[in-house]
Amino acid sequence: MTGKIAPEYLRLMAKPDGLPVLAEWSTALFAEFEGRIRWGGLITNIAFEGQAMKVTCAGYTAYPNGMPYIGSVIRSGAKIAQKWAYDGKDKNHDGYIDGSHPKRKMPKRPKTKVSTRWDAYDIVRTVWSHLQSFKMGKLGVTLDKHDSGYKLGSTSGEDPWELLWWDSPDCGSTITDVMGLASADFLERHYWDGSKEKILHHIDLGTRRLGKSRADLRFAQGENIIEIATPNYQGDFFANNVYVLGKGSGQKTARVRVVVDDKRIRRARVIARKTTANTKSLTASGKAERARHSDQLTIPSIAIRHHPNAPLGSWQLGDRILVQVDIPWVGELAIWHRVVSEEIDPAAGTAVLSLTRSDFYG
Repeated sequence: MTGKIAPEYLRLMAKPDGLPVLAEWSTALFAEFEGRIRWGGLITNIAFEGQAMKVTCAGYTAYPNGMPYIGSVIRSGAKIAQKWAYDGKDKNHDGYIDGSHPKRKMPKRPKTKVSTRWDAYDIVRTVWSHLQSFKMGKLGVTLDKHDSGYKLGSTSGEDPWELLWWDSPDCGSTITDVMGLASADFLERHYWDGSKEKILHHIDLGTRRLGKSRADLRFAQGENIIEIATPNYQGDFFANNVYVLGKGSGQKTARVRVVVDDKRIRRARVIARKTTANTKSLTASGKAERARHSDQLTIPSIAIRHHPNAPLGSWQLGDRILVQVDIPWVGELAIWHRVVSEEIDPAAGTAVLSLTRSDFYG
């Protein structure tokens, strides 16, 4: 969220304690529309344009980005070495215990144990808990308690997932990576408590289909769509071969290839997912990436006006809407898109919705 503040309001710049009311990484701002909190975030940048102050905010879920994880070591699905009293007791490898009279056969080595496998959402909650464990990091963010059903690491212990503080992992990247492995998504919400005296902050955790399919709303050109951004295909971004590089180095690097036979010449793209060597996970990442690089026509954004077909604020971020437009050289189209961001102007009764194709999410 961005906005400008005119000089006459600068008298509000200091609180009784002498600290500025508006300060980077100190002040939270919220947008309310018809009694409902539509958006909330932290001021991340203050600049000046002429006589006006320009304020830029980012949602609470931007906070983990750039923050190092320095918490407890996490190993999910890792082999646990088992102590064995007979290690080194068969130096001549004849299958018998050295020096035993009469000779006794070596007992079987105990099976290797594998550490508990963490659910992807447990990692997300742990990272947020770590960030909010510091005195000046208590943002009051809560998260859903349910599991994703996706366990990190492998049952064999051959491909453990690790979060090691000495590698200085980025908290934001860690959350993004595990949500990607679980084909999951999140939605940040801010809402009034029962007394409307306090704003609560919560993160919903769900599948890539977090959000609803809004067949109850209508978005049509000539009705409530007043402008569309220039539709586009992929151009140089197009790819029909995707190679995914996983954990490992050199020739031992895990690799999968996702290909679609679309009767076009081969266009390849390589992406890295170095947190796993699991073929299923790497393939899922490859399919999602290939969908993003397909040649399907996309409408990047639409401007709409307040209308009974879709009143302002009737949708949620993540919802899927059917966009009905008439494109020169293409014709009339009805394509399901996902709402990924919004810019609402209540005074003008308009909104701009940024979109991606719904099928890009699988």
